[in-house]
Amino acid sequence: MDKRFKVLILNGSPRENGNIVLALHEMEQVFDECNVEYENILLGRKAIRGCIACEKCRETGKCVFDDIVNEIAVKFEQADGLVIASPVYYGSANGTLMSALQRLFYSSHFDKSLKVGASVVSARRSGCTATFDELNKFFTLSNMPVATSQYWNNIYGWEPGEGSVDDEGRQVMRVLARNMVFLMQSIALGKEQCGLPKTEDRVWTNFTR
Repeated sequence: MDKRFKVLILNGSPRENGNIVLALHEMEQVFDECNVEYENILLGRKAIRGCIACEKCRETGKCVFDDIVNEIAVKFEQADGLVIASPVYYGSANGTLMSALQRLFYSSHFDKSLKVGASVVSARRSGCTATFDELNKFFTLSNMPVATSQYWNNIYGWEPGEGSVDDEGRQVMRVLARNMVFLMQSIALGKEQCGLPKTEDRVWTNFTR
């Protein structure tokens, strides 16, 4: 296959050399081996406010706050896969990352179907699976296949660099990256040979009507 796949990586850590960076580096090495183009964006220190439910994006197709989130949306639309990564804060993802993701997925109206998603988390001790589930919800709400590994996609470490001794966690990241590449390749081949799955008009319901 001649196509060169693109992966967008959103790092929610405020640390430029933290354990999330270490985990993503394991993935990037695999992407390099597989000739996958990737861009890693560090969001943890950005001033990103949350959604205010103004609904202006329904009219304009982009968020009313014209910051890095709108820039990311353009890159996301062009990408074949998305990696979102976060340290664990109080059993949850980094707040800056969550603000960015909520605005990104809500305000961008392009079809995200069949883009491959992968989430990566790090923690000192616990909270990884809760954060992992939290991040995966963005993919499963958007018809995006979720790349998995041989264990949950987490690495352990407190101080920057401690994750380097988590040999299992580092291996999990490499397996995750290979599986992500395989999924992107398989989806591209499936589109060529079988076409896209049949779609239906979206049905919206709530609990009051």
